[in-house]
Amino acid sequence: MAEQYVPRMKKKYNEEVAPALMQKFQYKSTMQIPRLEKIVVSVGCGDCKDNAKMLEAVIKDISEITGQHAVATVARKSVANFKLREGMKVGVKVTLRQDRMWEFMDRLFNVALPRVRDFRGISPDAFDGRGNYSLGVKEQIIFPEIDYDKIEKLRGMNIAVCTTARTDEEARELLRALGAPFTND
Repeated sequence: MAEQYVPRMKKKYNEEVAPALMQKFQYKSTMQIPRLEKIVVSVGCGDCKDNAKMLEAVIKDISEITGQHAVATVARKSVANFKLREGMKVGVKVTLRQDRMWEFMDRLFNVALPRVRDFRGISPDAFDGRGNYSLGVKEQIIFPEIDYDKIEKLRGMNIAVCTTARTDEEARELLRALGAPFTND
């Protein structure tokens, strides 16, 4: 029987990171060890509300980057100043879990972020107080899946990494051990 495929970063977590965190924070149970829960990648594209083709292009780009089909998000309220009606499609998001989450994290830390121009690292202070980390990326072309000639417009994206850590310190240590390129390292 063929061996089951395990993403590289998940293997690293199971073999190196989890035991190191268990020892550092003196957990009594393995269930207390912080782990990744999900990654949410979202793109706001308010200019897509009138242009369905542009929205489809954004969905295609995000789906290529993450390896999972993205869905359009809709406006919850009408805002007259922005010519926005409730129910209009104004963004795109995808929630990654399990193996796709580990693969995306690996590509983000080891391939995409080093391709950012003048990259010095990501901020170690962008935690929310409950162990979740948020990161903004200015251009989708840092991912190798995107063909520069075929994109219509450079778009940024928000990446939210949700962990089971109870404190920011535990989450920071988890991401650092997984290879997050924080600025003070």
